Amino acid sequence: MTSWVRNGLVACVVLGCLAGATPALAQIDLSGDWRVVRAEDNTGNTEIGDWVGIPLNDAGRARAAAWAASIQTLPEWQCRPHGSAYIARGPSQLRIWKEVDPVSRETTAWHTEWLRSVDRPIYMDGRPHPPEHTPHSWAGFSTGEWEGDMLKITVTHLKEEYLKRNGVYHSDKATLTQYLIRRGEYLTWLTIVYDPVYLSEPLIRSSEYQVDPYQQIPPYPCTVVQEVDREKGVVPHFLPGMNPWVTDFAARYGIPFDVVTAGAASMYPEIRARIAAGTPPPKPTDTSIPPPVVVNVQLPPAFQPAVPARPARGQQ
Repeated sequence: MTSWVRNGLVACVVLGCLAGATPALAQIDLSGDWRVVRAEDNTGNTEIGDWVGIPLNDAGRARAAAWAASIQTLPEWQCRPHGSAYIARGPSQLRIWKEVDPVSRETTAWHTEWLRSVDRPIYMDGRPHPPEHTPHSWAGFSTGEWEGDMLKITVTHLKEEYLKRNGVYHSDKATLTQYLIRRGEYLTWLTIVYDPVYLSEPLIRSSEYQVDPYQQIPPYPCTVVQEVDREKGVVPHFLPGMNPWVTDFAARYGIPFDVVTAGAASMYPEIRARIAAGTPPPKPTDTSIPPPVVVNVQLPPAFQPAVPARPARGQQ
């Protein structure tokens, strides 16, 4: 074999190795400290009765209508971390780092952490999810895989937790599919929530972050105190039809209550034309958009809200 043929074969082998390494080069580094980029639709701390854009079914609306804000004062609730389905929508900073095998130098896991959370590992080593009866947690069990330069995350084994801090919940049967997409100094965190108990359709939400090399996430010490004097065993809640505040959001902004409780139909643009025309959401026989199921909340006469007169901007 002549030297030029041998050199040519070596070059082909090297080029083949480089071609095989191309997919690894597409796996972008997500490590860093990230600050949340606020937007008008980037908060979960909404008003009581604001269920617009959430595909709640009957059970989900009943769960939301039974919620009382004072439940946050219970000792069991004061220091609980945010769940994986909500925390990316919260106001906290984000830190991401990778765990690397010292021998193979492959990334075996990504770790994410917010202010009010615990370390959440995202396993990249191909391990299976545990059996269904395995204990659930706030963070859940996460595995990841690359789809091009996007990190796809599958989350199972979640505890029941709020999707919005106004009574909108997902159940412990919920699962998440998340995508992390980095574009230079910006990171998009996309979450798709599947819940057969409280949602009639998947809920899709996204949050934006910007890298911040000077960011410091402070410690989060939390001490449980007795905030409210109440009898032992009392859990704040409302019985069906007895929540006096559930229609306040609709009344304040002049939104028909049928629209607020329209569930999946409130996610689609067709409902805006119906509001402008003064027509109610579609009946179950109308298949142009997903049919809603309306919760009929009967309130005592003293609690029937009136639409307040809103002053013009600058005129108080």
